[in-house]
Amino acid sequence: MASSSRPLRIGIQILLAIVIVGLSYWLYLSITEPYEAVEEQQRITSLTRDRMGDLRTALVRFETVNGRYPSSLDSLIAFVRMDSVLSANPDSVFGPGFVPDSLPYSPRTGDRFEYAVNDTSRVKSYLIKDPNSDDRIGTIEGEVTMLNAASWE
Repeated sequence: MASSSRPLRIGIQILLAIVIVGLSYWLYLSITEPYEAVEEQQRITSLTRDRMGDLRTALVRFETVNGRYPSSLDSLIAFVRMDSVLSANPDSVFGPGFVPDSLPYSPRTGDRFEYAVNDTSRVKSYLIKDPNSDDRIGTIEGEVTMLNAASWE
């Protein structure tokens, strides 16, 4: 009797060891996958905000040179390509690997940023908004304190 129960006991132990390893792996994945998804979302949000910051930098430069904000983001891109300060060394202004054509597009989804200009009030202002989040820079309400302010700063 004892000799026939020993292989059964070893089989059950092997089965339990496999179940323990399987459940341990499942537990590991259930902890790390959501964490990795959150990290990826934070990375994309950071890239989007950096791109919006680059837009702000270009808009401020445009306004300094021309005394007004551009009517469209396409005009801003043309200015960035032609401006001697911004085109001389764009990596030092915008960061490594800067491509002017990518400036109006959100890294989050590839959608164009929404851009509006208020040039009718005494204080000229603009608004850049990510269409896929609540992130925005500036205001079109004419509030001087919000002129170049980002919603996340």
